[in-house]
Amino acid sequence: MFIQTEVTPNPNSLKFLPGKNVSNCGSFEVTKKEDTDNELVRNLLSINGVTGIFLGEDFLSINKKEDMLWEDIKHIVISLINDFYATGKEFVIANELSKGKKEEYNEIEKKIINILETKIRPAVAKDGGDIKFKEFKNGVVKVELQGSCSGCPSSTMTLKQGVQNLLCHYLPEVKEVVAI
Repeated sequence: MFIQTEVTPNPNSLKFLPGKNVSNCGSFEVTKKEDTDNELVRNLLSINGVTGIFLGEDFLSINKKEDMLWEDIKHIVISLINDFYATGKEFVIANELSKGKKEEYNEIEKKIINILETKIRPAVAKDGGDIKFKEFKNGVVKVELQGSCSGCPSSTMTLKQGVQNLLCHYLPEVKEVVAI
């Protein structure tokens, strides 16, 4: 199996593309190995210098400490991913890890979520990350940046010039977008 890697705008995050499905239940981020029973995720978080794992539909993004080099981490990550899929597993994350109850959203929140999911998430996923709606109150949209976007030097510019401008353009009720 050949696993490709892609750089992201965040120098401390690298995107790994195994050429197979990674998650069949949406995106998922883990920063503490105690928060999951998933063997691969736990093993990846055990690598010295790894600070978080973000799993998308067909990729994993690994975040590392700034003082660590990718040359010291990358080959271990690839080996662990190869070993995982070599056992015949179809997904890293299956439905059993899907969490949460369905939220009830008002009309403006539904419109915000729709724009985030259809116009913004695909672009953010290309960079190895995700954006999740958290709240809309008094004209302010609160979102959570995950994966490569979390801690990325260009995420503030993306958030203000990209996400905020787009939401304000389509929805005059939106005045500002902030990351939590």
